[in-house]
Amino acid sequence: MKGLAGRQIRGLPLGAKLECADNTGAKVISLINVKAYHNTKDRVPVASVGDMIIASVKKGTPEMRRKVVYAVVIRQRKAFRRPDGLMVEFEDNAAVLVQDNGETRGTEIKGPVAKEAAERWPRVAALASTII
Repeated sequence: MKGLAGRQIRGLPLGAKLECADNTGAKVISLINVKAYHNTKDRVPVASVGDMIIASVKKGTPEMRRKVVYAVVIRQRKAFRRPDGLMVEFEDNAAVLVQDNGETRGTEIKGPVAKEAAERWPRVAALASTII
């Protein structure tokens, strides 16, 4: 996992619902915690594009429901600024399920993937059909 340059605009607080954009059987996941998130005491953790999160599967196949999983955020609705000044926003919040070491659990990703997530997670970039 590579670090991101600059200050990332974070748009996904705890409890946020994300669409699962892969073919693992999960449809909707809910954010529980953000991995490697360091901030002020008692401040609610928030995630952004490219972050690894811990989530609970809310909707999906009976085998996947109520499982606690790792995921990588690939899209967010909240607009964020890239280092070159371009503002980017997507029409939904989405993530793909991964293992704790960053290997993807699914074999395909539906929809576009943000460049920040693709640069940080090479296995997600390999499965992405479109990188924006």
